[in-house]
Amino acid sequence: MRDNHFSNVFKSLFVILMVLFSNLAVSQTQQNYVIDNSSRFWDKVQFGGGLGLGIGSGYTDISVMPSAIYNINEIVAVGVGLQFGYLSSKNYYSSFVYGGSIVGLVNPIPEIQLSAELEQVRVNTDYESNSFRPSFSDNYWNTALYLGAGYRTGSVTIGARYDVLFDDDRSLYGSAFMPFVRVYF
Repeated sequence: MRDNHFSNVFKSLFVILMVLFSNLAVSQTQQNYVIDNSSRFWDKVQFGGGLGLGIGSGYTDISVMPSAIYNINEIVAVGVGLQFGYLSSKNYYSSFVYGGSIVGLVNPIPEIQLSAELEQVRVNTDYESNSFRPSFSDNYWNTALYLGAGYRTGSVTIGARYDVLFDDDRSLYGSAFMPFVRVYF
């Protein structure tokens, strides 16, 4: 069953990437490009990511998510990201999350950004014992495939994404729908 799940994930990713890049291939045959040998790899790389901190009465949520993208041209970018997180609820559980992702971004017009992101993270959770249950651990890999859209201004994009592989029982987040703010410098 799990092998079938991974097979479906990679098939979905393949179809999404083919759709994104097929339009690019057609548009390249219709346009003339000037080859600029002075352009360097690092000139097309942007760094960004996210930081998160939530602290409450007996609750802690800390996350660090660095990422980098390579701008293939003004319309298409691809990239990678890392994710590290710690979540704790006093007298209930503590959880460590770590992993990575690959992302594809398409800007059909400068103000609109479409995205596809495949995320694979390891979730290690330790539950404390209480009067209802003994202590136990739950450790697993979580795969998510997010499709999103956002409004872009400068280096900031604000939008929403949806996890097409969402599973109520095993997904890392409580909902398949998630707002985002994406920043690249």
